[in-house]
Amino acid sequence: MITKRIIPCLDVKDGRVVKGVNFEKLGDVASPVDLARYYSENGADELVFYDITASAEGRALFTDILTETARTVFIPLTVGGGINTTADFDRVLKCGADKVSVNSGAIRDPSLVGKAAKLYGDQCVVLSVDVKRVDGVLRVYAKGGRENTGMEAIEWIRRCVGEGAGEVVVNSIDTDGVKQGFDLEMLEKVCEAVQVPVIASGGAGKIEDFITLFNALPGVDAGLAASIFHFGEVRISDLKKEMQKNGIPARY
Repeated sequence: MITKRIIPCLDVKDGRVVKGVNFEKLGDVASPVDLARYYSENGADELVFYDITASAEGRALFTDILTETARTVFIPLTVGGGINTTADFDRVLKCGADKVSVNSGAIRDPSLVGKAAKLYGDQCVVLSVDVKRVDGVLRVYAKGGRENTGMEAIEWIRRCVGEGAGEVVVNSIDTDGVKQGFDLEMLEKVCEAVQVPVIASGGAGKIEDFITLFNALPGVDAGLAASIFHFGEVRISDLKKEMQKNGIPARY
């Protein structure tokens, strides 16, 4: 059975890791380099590094901190933020990323996913989707959750996976930072729609939320969280012990 991954997320703004609620009210947490080193040494399976304002500010992802972070960690590193062209993929990979996450750039140019997959392989292309319910419909948001694209989320995810996205990170804006559990209804629909790895993001508040996620939705491959790890509310070693007790396969 494939092991379930636990992935801390570093949301980086102005060179610092930040965290908010429902994608708003961002507060300073720590240095991304220091935090990445800590997670690499303390049981994280992978890391996700987002330059969360690059798309909204219309600039390229900063590379100096990324390069230093990549040198620091010895686990897979996925990087996103301001990825708009295959040249951006190339630049980020050369800085040490293992996978590249694309969100607003794919919305702007839907052919980007396919072009990048052909150049670097499906396994390198991660589709990150910020999703929020609007009048009962799952809608895709762009620019760090700031802009409703009007697109229906499940169809968008299915389309991008068809183009070559090898993995999907589903960020629920409705549950982000609320710490009341993952958005199981939304994630179930995504798992039914695609056959690539699905990473759940948004809503983790305690260890039991991960146990519920993996037991309720065996099709979910990984759980991603930020503040509960950053602030020591959940230790990854404790989480994995509880996963083991519940028969959930993980790298212990």
